[in-house]
Amino acid sequence: MSHSHKLVIKRSSMSRPPPPPPTTNKDQQHQNPSLQEINIKLIQSGEKERLKELLRERLLECGWIDEMKTLCRAFTRKKGRNNVTVDDLVHVISPKGRASVPNSVKAELLQRIRAFLASTAD
Repeated sequence: MSHSHKLVIKRSSMSRPPPPPPTTNKDQQHQNPSLQEINIKLIQSGEKERLKELLRERLLECGWIDEMKTLCRAFTRKKGRNNVTVDDLVHVISPKGRASVPNSVKAELLQRIRAFLASTAD
């Protein structure tokens, strides 16, 4: 004679903390600015162009640009010049490129962005 026992847990019996109250737009305005708001500030001030130029300089100095050109040439030779589109190159090379940007370059740009935001804080 076998008896099967099932353990049944009712959802209502489980204790859960209440969800946090939803934030309103007013609450969000007093918090950190959104990426879109930061981007707008960077563009309007001309700082975005200065940051892009700094990034180009640093990537050239460390050999990253030459490394990416080499990867593109190797991919193009492997697939055949007539069989490669710019989209193909972007799809294949971009992840490698992002992963190989030196941490020192990322840190310098982040520091510059933080300094810019601190100087423009309302």
